[in-house]
Amino acid sequence: MKKSVWGFLTILLSALIFFACTGPKEEPKPEKPLKERLAAENGIEEIMKRGVLKVGFDTFVPWAMKDKTGRFTGFEIDVASRLAKDMGVAVEFVPTEWNGIIPALLSGKFDVVIGGMGITPERNLKVNFTVPYDYTGMAIAASKALAPGLTSLEAFNKPEITIAVRQGTTAEKAARKFFPNAAIRAFADEAPAVQEVLDGRAHALVASAPLPAQQAIKNPERLYLPVSGTFTKEPIGFAVKKGDSDTLNYFDNWIRTVDAEGWLAERKHYWFETDEWEASLK
Repeated sequence: MKKSVWGFLTILLSALIFFACTGPKEEPKPEKPLKERLAAENGIEEIMKRGVLKVGFDTFVPWAMKDKTGRFTGFEIDVASRLAKDMGVAVEFVPTEWNGIIPALLSGKFDVVIGGMGITPERNLKVNFTVPYDYTGMAIAASKALAPGLTSLEAFNKPEITIAVRQGTTAEKAARKFFPNAAIRAFADEAPAVQEVLDGRAHALVASAPLPAQQAIKNPERLYLPVSGTFTKEPIGFAVKKGDSDTLNYFDNWIRTVDAEGWLAERKHYWFETDEWEASLK
């Protein structure tokens, strides 16, 4: 009997020691998706702590481009530089291919896109936009050799017409909307799209103003403007990650302030209505 009691106690004690040592392991909490973690961050605090505003953009003349010394220059460069100066931080420009610019923003490669990005419902599902700091629109320049004498948008909406655009832009979207019967040839950059028309491989170029008009002025023997002005109106805003209301609020009020000063209109006039800056590129 005594042996049985001691045996039972020994087994019970061993079991208690075993469970005390091992115990039920706590399951590690699943890591939140990257998008949720980024949304929880306060962008303004991070920028001020870092002392640098990182700006994503791609080159679009005259929004952003390189001058003859290799420095970035243009309307967007002025806007981003003034924003950083008013925040009391340095600015770091992060050139990024347009097709990957929203994923790069969401991954934290930079703080904001200041790159002539049109505010569209589709993009707004992925990022938040500030109030517009500019408005632009689409314009068309045509080849004098391939499409002479056309004076309406309807004249380009034909199967035999080829229109060159930059891929993934609102210019491509506008071209597909206004010219559904034409062939749309999309390029990763603006330069080859322009060259396609200059070389006679496409009938027309659709791009944000003022590029088509500037190209028609530079190449009067080869290009002309079938219709004057723009045929769409498009609001332009800064793009930021979703969920960061402090950053969005700061940028919104900065835009309202410099707009009220007349500073945005002054810079817009310089870059879009004069050619004073062109000498800095050559």
